[in-house]
Amino acid sequence: MEMHSSPSSVLVFILITLITVTNFITICSLPIPLVTPLQSSKQRDTKSNSKQSNKTLFTTHFFPQELDHFTFQPKSFNLFNQKYLMNSTYWNKGPGHHGPIFVYTGNEGNIEWFAENTGFMFDIAPKFGALLVFIEHRFYGESLPFGNNSYKDAESLGYLTSTQALADYAILIRSLKQNLSAEASPVVVFGGSYGGMLAAWFRLKYPHIAIGALSSSAPILQFDYITPWSSFYDAVSQDFKDESMNCFEVIKGSWDEIITKGSTKKGLWELSKTFKACQAVQSVWSFRDWLWSSYTYTAMVDYPMPANFLMPLPAFPIQEMCRRIDVFPKGSDKIDMVIAAANVYYNYTGDQKCFQIEHKSDPHGLDGWNWQSCTEMVMPMTITNESMFPPYNWTYDDDISSCNSTYGIKPRPHWITTEYGGLRIEQVLKRYASNIIFSNGMKDPWSRGGVLKNISSSIIALVTEKGAHHLDLRFATKEDPPWLTQQRNQEIAIIQGWIDQYYQDLKDVSS
Repeated sequence: MEMHSSPSSVLVFILITLITVTNFITICSLPIPLVTPLQSSKQRDTKSNSKQSNKTLFTTHFFPQELDHFTFQPKSFNLFNQKYLMNSTYWNKGPGHHGPIFVYTGNEGNIEWFAENTGFMFDIAPKFGALLVFIEHRFYGESLPFGNNSYKDAESLGYLTSTQALADYAILIRSLKQNLSAEASPVVVFGGSYGGMLAAWFRLKYPHIAIGALSSSAPILQFDYITPWSSFYDAVSQDFKDESMNCFEVIKGSWDEIITKGSTKKGLWELSKTFKACQAVQSVWSFRDWLWSSYTYTAMVDYPMPANFLMPLPAFPIQEMCRRIDVFPKGSDKIDMVIAAANVYYNYTGDQKCFQIEHKSDPHGLDGWNWQSCTEMVMPMTITNESMFPPYNWTYDDDISSCNSTYGIKPRPHWITTEYGGLRIEQVLKRYASNIIFSNGMKDPWSRGGVLKNISSSIIALVTEKGAHHLDLRFATKEDPPWLTQQRNQEIAIIQGWIDQYYQDLKDVSS
């Protein structure tokens, strides 16, 4: 069947961007939900331009970053302001300024979004006496190399790559340590989803800068033929099937009914009213994509506690979606049933009188992800007949056609595995890598493209059966189940071991 673009409102991370269903289907990255900020004292200033944030969670700073780290053309040395955020409330610098520095490797969106929603780092900062730093990814938020013209064309967007982003982080971290007289401070990087991929890759590429990485819900194996292409939508479907077979079957059977009814102008008008669209919807595919996004995002954030993530959701939101379907009498209209389910995602609080099914906004600044998914972040996805979604076959030719039409460029589907690896990852990483935690929750459909088994004694996979998209990076709450607390405690213990070993090595060298 022909695939049409789905809404590009988040996400994520999250973050985050989104699952966009076009002739190709791309990754999304979701940061962690906003929780009440921790109180902090006045933050330490640096030599870079800074201002007090309107949040007490961090202070805002800007670093003069070079445009291109890999060529020596005159324009490569042009500078842009890269935003980063800091919290030094608990930093135990000590006489030698040796306190650890925890760095979040920013995703595809505004860095404030990630900082406010990555509570784990704030929760553990007092224990470690750590300085917290959140670095914004180039071409997102306010870190725009060409200002408002940054997305103008491929000539400008060509500087938006993961390798440039990692080099940005390396240079900024080195400069920050020098400015803070903290050259001996160990650095640990953190990230979730795409940010988690960057954290793992940063540890591999810059082991002399970061002593370890916590890579949460990072689908670094979602490339080439490493992971079955149908795995993402198989997982979403399984999440719903596990909750209710009737729920699964209703959703699976609703697509044809929607397309059939929306094939006429009268049908489109009736669907617009049934869906409570704020404006008359012009394409039947928009209804499909609106529902599609609600299922995929809810599967990713199927948390065991209420969360105000992309949307305010109850605990176990898939369960609530299926409950709303299952209460309908036998023989009810499937369209009414799936709209009721989607309302869990779009309107759980009940305050929305109508829905922007088309012309959605982009409040978190995720536009650059379309470029990244058209260049290097090529994650093939297919949908089988067993899925609750309509079948779909991904082809590279379709990907080329779509990306060439939009940007005038050709994707490089094998670049990520060439640059960072992934094929035979167990054999490769156990020989030369160390100090990486790969955490995944199996209710998260992105987990299928993650590292799910230990690779060595220091490359650890922490897998939770009931976990969802980088749940471990959220702020701790009183609703946290014991298994989640245990997972975080494991992460803390592993990170403590890295830091203890670093200090011991530093002591040995000094003596």
